[in-house]
Amino acid sequence: MTLSVRPLVIDDLLAVLKIERESFSAPWSLAMLIHEIAVEGVIALALEDEGAIIGYAFCSPHADDWHLVSIAVDPSRRRSGGARLMLLEILNRLGDESRITLEVRPSNVAAIGLYEQHGFLFAGARPAYYPDSGEDALIMWRTPATLSGRLDDVPNAEPQRK
Repeated sequence: MTLSVRPLVIDDLLAVLKIERESFSAPWSLAMLIHEIAVEGVIALALEDEGAIIGYAFCSPHADDWHLVSIAVDPSRRRSGGARLMLLEILNRLGDESRITLEVRPSNVAAIGLYEQHGFLFAGARPAYYPDSGEDALIMWRTPATLSGRLDDVPNAEPQRK
């Protein structure tokens, strides 16, 4: 197994859609994926193993911040380090001075652990964020302050405990 990360292109979207459908109970449509890849400045990554796409990530610019929209790996290929590889590529591109936010399900313990290992801290919640289950979303941020364990540069921070 040789994992690599490269820019995602429009021709990859059918493979991405397959992973999306296998990974999420409320998957994005092909139209939504096309829209996301077309966002100006978006970081769109494909995770490959020997030429086969086994994961993807989208990180979109919003004003002065970035939104880590999605990281997904084929369910049969999880726990192989692919999500970490894509996250590290995004963090490397953006640098430690960038402000990055994301939403994550409280039940997604593996993702929360990955984000915490890379400087993301809890800063609030979005009630009933996920339409398929009504589950809340935890809001996490990675900023210059969170890298030092603080939330003072995070807007409207309301730390939540898992």
